[in-house]
Amino acid sequence: MIAVVFGSSGGIGRALAEGVIASGRYRSVYAVSRSGVEIDGAINRPAEFTDEAQLAALAAEIGAAGPVGLCLVASGLLSADGVQPEKTYRALSADAFARVFAANTIAPALIAKHFLPLMPKAERGVFAALSARVGSISDNRLGGWHAYRASKAALNMLIRNFAIEQARRAPGSICVGLHPGTVDTGLSKAFQGGVPGEKLFSPEQSAGYLLDVVDRLTPEDSGKCFDWAGKEVPA
Repeated sequence: MIAVVFGSSGGIGRALAEGVIASGRYRSVYAVSRSGVEIDGAINRPAEFTDEAQLAALAAEIGAAGPVGLCLVASGLLSADGVQPEKTYRALSADAFARVFAANTIAPALIAKHFLPLMPKAERGVFAALSARVGSISDNRLGGWHAYRASKAALNMLIRNFAIEQARRAPGSICVGLHPGTVDTGLSKAFQGGVPGEKLFSPEQSAGYLLDVVDRLTPEDSGKCFDWAGKEVPA
């Protein structure tokens, strides 16, 4: 079996790729990032995650090497130049929505389009994308962060859709969202102020927790979102 980690240049993505390599469970581990960053022990490839031609070429290469038993999508966008989590609907911006949804929703969807077909039909295979607790509609108590919340809620819906479709064609398939907790990376740097020290994870901690969760998943878990401790995040 082959493992593929998208977003391997980010803090969590790199730690996930290194953790998968260290497990020794996969014949090959592909680490895919926009920059093509080099990770020891991985087959490193550059790709733009919203470019279908690049994803199709990568899927053709990896599919020729064997079935994909694990596909992790660890890319995402919370803030960047011109994009910040909104405190009020008065701050909504079409450009910010487009950028956030492209990174958090469209990219994982297109990756799924090209890589779910590479997963085994009868044997266990896991497709997991980093989601977030703030994408839960029923658990939303504070409001705000409109584009980010909406992009993750949309991702969770897509994961549910993928799970339903995969159950028909590949009974061993598992599609889930993963909430990594608050991780000490550039993505969350500006929003760590109120986080207790014991709840601020290093990328290696978070990746270790998430890979443990992935190891325990069964087909009955498909379509759901789980946090770093293995607890289901409500829809």
